Amino acid sequence: MPDRLIDGAPILIATWNVNSIRARKQHLLDWLATAKPDVMCLQELKVREEEFPFDELGALGYEAAVHAQPTYNGVAVISRLPIEEVIPGFAGEEGQARLLEAVIQGVHVLSVYCPNGQDPKSDKFEYKERFFAALRAHLDGLAKPGAPLALCGDTNIAPEARDVWDPEGCAGSVGFHPREHQWLRHLADWGLHDSLRLVDQRPGLYSWWDYRGFGYGKNRGMRIDQIWVSQGLKGSVKKAWIDVDPRTWERPSDHTPVLCELAE
Repeated sequence: MPDRLIDGAPILIATWNVNSIRARKQHLLDWLATAKPDVMCLQELKVREEEFPFDELGALGYEAAVHAQPTYNGVAVISRLPIEEVIPGFAGEEGQARLLEAVIQGVHVLSVYCPNGQDPKSDKFEYKERFFAALRAHLDGLAKPGAPLALCGDTNIAPEARDVWDPEGCAGSVGFHPREHQWLRHLADWGLHDSLRLVDQRPGLYSWWDYRGFGYGKNRGMRIDQIWVSQGLKGSVKKAWIDVDPRTWERPSDHTPVLCELAE
């Protein structure tokens, strides 16, 4: 267990696909000032590393580790606790910036932005399959399930029917396809647990709503952002929830923050 948990103080971890840090910088700063997570994973930065708001985050007490590329993708981990080690990227990215690992208080925190897949008949869907297989292999080589590890981010897969606004209508489409569920189960079989479902079994909890067709207003959402914890952290999950409020803000990301509190 990480020292911080042994000492009894909780750690609040969050993840958010901001869909452009440039467009959503003030949203992020405002949310951090209120929510005050200890550790936060970010996805879809869509900027070069030199364009990342290190100074503004530093003013709020956060240091940052960034794995970026211009225009597309990009992930980061920001933390109010010391970042002990940073490992950007892995083989499954195939040249894209989609995974960053940071070791914080002995916990391996992975910020991941999994490919969307676009269409089940497309090459991008095949890339998504390779990505998940490579991510499982990466975990196999990284640690044992008993180690403290949190995999946080946008998996672009809703795990179950209760995580989709219209399971029948979405069945077979990207984000809710049987092959994708196999990939996600294979990843989870390493020893990961969906933190939200450890504490909350309610249906209709979503983290993403399509901009098109007024998806948020009609609550046509999907829970495609998750915080997965290893067996070593499972017993430390005390709270887990989705903060839908930022999705109501002006010019929001189509995703909203997901949070998990770890404590003794």
